[in-house]
Amino acid sequence: MDIYHGWCDLKPGVSDTQFADAFARYMGHLKREGKVESFRLTRRKLGLGPSHLADFHFMIEVRDMAQLDEAFSFVATRAGEIEGEHRGVNALVQNVTFALYRDFPDAVRKRGEEKF
Repeated sequence: MDIYHGWCDLKPGVSDTQFADAFARYMGHLKREGKVESFRLTRRKLGLGPSHLADFHFMIEVRDMAQLDEAFSFVATRAGEIEGEHRGVNALVQNVTFALYRDFPDAVRKRGEEKF
């Protein structure tokens, strides 16, 4: 699995539950369409965490880069219901940072043949 991570803060005046509901609608739509496998939204607890990371952290799991590309292409149409849900999340957040990680070792990894 590949895991697309994101960290964000809320814009002034946005409630935490407003954001959580909008995020769940958006990700739920992507999941129903088969564009993502699962998702999770977490929030920093007790102020613990590196200062350069935002208050909210989300993780979106996809089977592989092809599925992630399908998700990006689906959202990039900027049309229909998904556009409203995408905007519904983007309009609420600021200071967004992204990262892409994978399960390790990779399922295709062969051991003993490495050259470095």
